[in-house]
Amino acid sequence: MTPAERSAQQVLEAELLPLRAKLLEVAAGLDRIERAVEPLPDAQTMDTFRTAIETLLRPGPNRAERIQLLFSRAYEDRWRDNMEV
Repeated sequence: MTPAERSAQQVLEAELLPLRAKLLEVAAGLDRIERAVEPLPDAQTMDTFRTAIETLLRPGPNRAERIQLLFSRAYEDRWRDNMEV
């Protein structure tokens, strides 16, 4: 059976434990950030994390793509020069 032939329930059952583990990992990372001593993390980065989490909660396709774009830099023609590659 190909992934396209599986029901939503079958996909959920197959993905449940890996997804649960990843959610726990994200929660633990955010907890560590909050428990850390000063200085506070970059506000823009934390806002990006909040936006990413909100994106997970919104229905619709391409969540992974939308989240990847949140954390990506805009394309620059001279990226090799700018990054000294």
